[in-house]
Amino acid sequence: MPSLEWKTPVGGAPCWVSLATRDLPASQDFYAQVMGWEFDESSLGGDFVVARAHGGAVAGIGCPGPAGPPPAWIPYFAVPGADETADRIRERGATLAVGPLPLGEGRAAVAADREGAAFGFWEGPAPVWSDGPRAPARVDLRSRHVFDAAIFYAEVFGWAGPHSRCGVDYAQEQVLVRAGGHTVVTLRGGGVENDPDPRVRTRWVVDFFVEDSRRTAAAAVAAGGGATPAGGLAGTAYVIRDPEGALFTVSDR
Repeated sequence: MPSLEWKTPVGGAPCWVSLATRDLPASQDFYAQVMGWEFDESSLGGDFVVARAHGGAVAGIGCPGPAGPPPAWIPYFAVPGADETADRIRERGATLAVGPLPLGEGRAAVAADREGAAFGFWEGPAPVWSDGPRAPARVDLRSRHVFDAAIFYAEVFGWAGPHSRCGVDYAQEQVLVRAGGHTVVTLRGGGVENDPDPRVRTRWVVDFFVEDSRRTAAAAVAAGGGATPAGGLAGTAYVIRDPEGALFTVSDR
């Protein structure tokens, strides 16, 4: 397979996103039609592939098996030490679901914050992903308690610490995390606990940048998924549901 460009990502910033699926070939077909992605095999085995767009790595898609999590998109944040990060998560009353475990070139874990929003963290070099304004996606948190969530993640990932390369700004009841002069994370309100509509539950949202969001939404419906206007998600055009129910959003770049 073509070699990926790897580097040490900015600590505390999102460095990767990955989809857990129950049907890897079907997911590849859907995202190829909707997002125009191509796929490479990975060093993690036949149940995991790397999606590419315009020659760059965009996301991972993996099939963890019947005992794995339900289909969902999960963002991963770069950390200098996975064990220390795991300890911080547990100390603050959140849940460590998986790991940290050796995975490819690094170590990974999946956790849930105190409101139940799932996220991952990664120690080690990662595929070049979130450099500057041409990043393929951003990640947003919908939370019932934005500022409490900001404190939790700032303590876990060291945002705005004395040696951090991430800065935190507050604007219109949103919390913005910046790295390299660009917003890489947005924490905003609107999350509702156990709402029957998964679009408004407390969760991390992976938002992919596309050239034409309306065309992407139409392609998702034609490929067996669903699409609805994003409504209250600022800056986002459509909420997309893949055939297995995994949600993501798309925005015009």
